[in-house]
Amino acid sequence: MTFRSISLVLCVLALGAASCSKEAPSPDKAAPEQTQANTAHAPADVKPGSHEDWCGEHAVPESQCTRCNPDLVPAFKATGDWCAEHGLPESQCLKCNPDLKIVRPPKGS
Repeated sequence: MTFRSISLVLCVLALGAASCSKEAPSPDKAAPEQTQANTAHAPADVKPGSHEDWCGEHAVPESQCTRCNPDLVPAFKATGDWCAEHGLPESQCLKCNPDLKIVRPPKGS
């Protein structure tokens, strides 16, 4: 992989991490925005694969969201499930796979 490609991937990951913040919203925001921010991400102790394991910001399971947790990227790359062009798992890349359906598990799962 060339230096330019590596730099591009690192920039994409940095932008993704910067746009996906789990920090508390600032106090000057309106209440509806605060509620939306709080429900966008699953709690840390959620059961993977459950209904609650959902990243509302990126519409994928929170436990598999590489945009919120870049530490997951090496595991996806190691299994060959990586779209270098778009900087996310191939199994989540709707640009490469427009017919892909990522469905949230039903409540109670």
